[in-house]
Amino acid sequence: MNKGIGYANVGDAIDSFMLIKDAAKGVASNGKPFLTLILRDATGEIEAKLWDASKEDETVFIPEQIIKLAGEVNQFRGKSQLKILSVRPAQPTDGVHITDFVEKAPVEKEVLTEKLTEVIFEMKNPTLQRIVRAFIKKYQEALLTYPAATRNHHEYVSGLAHHIVSMLQIARELHKLYPELNKDLLYAGIILHDLGKIRELSGVITTSYTIEGKLLGHIPMMVEEIGLMAKELQIEGEEVLILQHLILSHHGKAEWGSPKPPLVREAELLHLIDLIDAKMNMLNRALDKVKPGEFTERLFAMDNRAFYKPLFEEN
Repeated sequence: MNKGIGYANVGDAIDSFMLIKDAAKGVASNGKPFLTLILRDATGEIEAKLWDASKEDETVFIPEQIIKLAGEVNQFRGKSQLKILSVRPAQPTDGVHITDFVEKAPVEKEVLTEKLTEVIFEMKNPTLQRIVRAFIKKYQEALLTYPAATRNHHEYVSGLAHHIVSMLQIARELHKLYPELNKDLLYAGIILHDLGKIRELSGVITTSYTIEGKLLGHIPMMVEEIGLMAKELQIEGEEVLILQHLILSHHGKAEWGSPKPPLVREAELLHLIDLIDAKMNMLNRALDKVKPGEFTERLFAMDNRAFYKPLFEEN
């Protein structure tokens, strides 16, 4: 199997290096300890079980450790799972590096920067433009490297910027259809809506939630940051309040983590665009890894549905 774990099929033999993204201890029904490992390469990730794990295994096979393993892809409850036959930590002489196992956005950073800059130049409202420019300057390096999530959608290097730029492209087309929209407000909301994830998430390698992220979350953190930035720039006015509302409501519902529902037209559209781009990213990447006539694995974030890839292709 040369394509990577993201393209592995049930029954495939695996003999390769992989990166441990997460490791959790467990105890089997027979009382013996085991490790549940989330393993990844640049194409995707897979769960694996290391049975009869020793105390040494628990200290060796930890997140961000590169391992060399042999195994076989099985299926468990509708999802692929790797049965480990042999495993060892990677050695310096193996010539492998963590960056070899990290998925990257399909668009180069330079292109993402260019598209983001184009949109900012389109903005006519000086207040919204100043706020957006200030945040881009503050978080520029992290914005261009951070993922947009720990899993499910855009969870790769530059995923945050890729998500934002994709949403901006959707917004630009929708504005043509609905010219009464406040384009500047929608653009500003899109650019800033997930920027709090730079504080919520730990980074680009084996991404997890920070303490601040677990206790507060990216939405409240970003709402507060907009208020502080406005004071720093000596900006007052309704734009600040409405922009904060867009951030506060972009998850749409309380059960989806939104403190307030959208109560402004552009806030409702921001929420819908966010959903479209996240879902299409998940679907496109999942469908890319199956052949026509096959179903994807069950996608947890898509109500645990498996999606079918039609046999016919568009000409």
